[in-house]
Amino acid sequence: MKAISEDDVQKAVDWLRDNAEACAKARATRIYLEEYRKSIKALLMSKYQDLSVSAQEREAYAHDDYISHLKTLKEAIYQDERLRFFRASAEVKIDAWRTQQANIRAIKI
Repeated sequence: MKAISEDDVQKAVDWLRDNAEACAKARATRIYLEEYRKSIKALLMSKYQDLSVSAQEREAYAHDDYISHLKTLKEAIYQDERLRFFRASAEVKIDAWRTQQANIRAIKI
């Protein structure tokens, strides 16, 4: 296994710092769109008040606005998960380096 350099760790720390805002924004967008999906459904269902509730729900789910929202939500989830995986990768690299450094110190004792 290749040793993790301090430069690699610094790059990981820098990435975490430099991308904190983008990560937070991606997460906020995802959560907002997940919650807003409920509002869209309610608004669309209200257009079909003459139908039963299950028929209102069917019409809302089939509506172009709802389908368009799902596509937007899909992209938001992708961006959030992508950044989450990058964050996790950087954190694992830092943790592995810490372990590596602890092992080096243990050998020296």
